[in-house]
Amino acid sequence: MIPTKQTSLYKTVGACEIYADVYPAGGDTTRPVIVWIHSGALITGNREGIAAQHLERYLGEGFTVVSIDYRLAPETKLPEIIADLQDAFRWLRAQGREQFAIDPDRAAVIGHSAGGYLTLMAGCCVAPRPKALVSFYGYGDIIGDWYSRPDPFYCQQPAVPREEAYADVGGPPLSGVSWSESEGRGRFYLYCRQQGLWPLEVGGHDPAMEPDAFTPFCPVRQVTPEYPPTLLLHGDEDTDVPYEQSVLMAEALERAGVEHELITLSSKGHGFDRQHDDPAVQAAQDRVLAFLHRHLNS
Repeated sequence: MIPTKQTSLYKTVGACEIYADVYPAGGDTTRPVIVWIHSGALITGNREGIAAQHLERYLGEGFTVVSIDYRLAPETKLPEIIADLQDAFRWLRAQGREQFAIDPDRAAVIGHSAGGYLTLMAGCCVAPRPKALVSFYGYGDIIGDWYSRPDPFYCQQPAVPREEAYADVGGPPLSGVSWSESEGRGRFYLYCRQQGLWPLEVGGHDPAMEPDAFTPFCPVRQVTPEYPPTLLLHGDEDTDVPYEQSVLMAEALERAGVEHELITLSSKGHGFDRQHDDPAVQAAQDRVLAFLHRHLNS
């Protein structure tokens, strides 16, 4: 049974209100917290995207879960999206203990795809650093060829005309949009992948002309020995985020001497964790929970 969530406004930018849902683990003790970050290519998605099966397990293991929204691209560019991430943690540190009985000193971050990217960014841009990071098919290099050049997989689909791609974007800043509510934003993402424009549209710079502008926003280039313990999960047949992205992140963590593990899901693609009845997926989720207990409850 999932408890009633508490929805809180954690930030306002102009007319754009940004919310977080808090799912309390219950009980009378102060709980460790999982900050959960949704997917959607930084272009769409919302805080309600957390799978009920995952949420129930996190809560059942005694973790309070905080699922956050953030402003979306292309209306909001990457530096401001990262500022939202940082402000969410500042809000939790200021309000979490008193309002939600959470211990902000025992915080982990879990994210999927673009949320996995933001999870990895939290390891280098949030202070104090989280105690642990769990990235499901995330990425550490946002200007690699996979994102900054036309993608062969997406180019197999019918080309999205430019006019159609931009029809539903470019308005006021917004947060918390689901794929089903805005098919047009999904079409914009497809256009970006077919044209190799995602870094430009999300970051606001051309990676071919200004690669250094992206360095602060590539976690694989920001790993130091102080980076948090990290668990990476990735399917080796992912056609959206290349499996190599998690391999490269694991190599960077290894060089820096950071505790980490890469769980490879054989013959699995993007979003493998939605296959809740698959024994391999269940085993991977068990390892996630063990990792969380080791770093938040020790």
